[in-house]
Amino acid sequence: MEDMIFEVSEERKKILINKIAQKVIDYRLSPVAIIFLESSKPLSFLGNQFMIFMQPFYRAIFTFREYDEIAAMLEDRNNVEALICEIERLEEERNERKRAAKDPGD
Repeated sequence: MEDMIFEVSEERKKILINKIAQKVIDYRLSPVAIIFLESSKPLSFLGNQFMIFMQPFYRAIFTFREYDEIAAMLEDRNNVEALICEIERLEEERNERKRAAKDPGD
């Protein structure tokens, strides 16, 4: 069987990173995800291999193509850092919405 190599465009990377980050925020796993991603950055290639091993679980959330693109994309440490930044940005937006809803008088 021939291995497929996915070239993921910059625009597509942004879409996928946002989708992953949004799922992390939705499941309220921001702190865990950030710690995991930060600690695994030096081992991003091994993390990619772990993703391949865990395919059945991840495919419940992502399409086949998205999953393969994400696995290829996360081999690059810069993309892991971009994902961390997006999770932090979305978490901050969520916290600001909560603060605004809590204190509507200001």
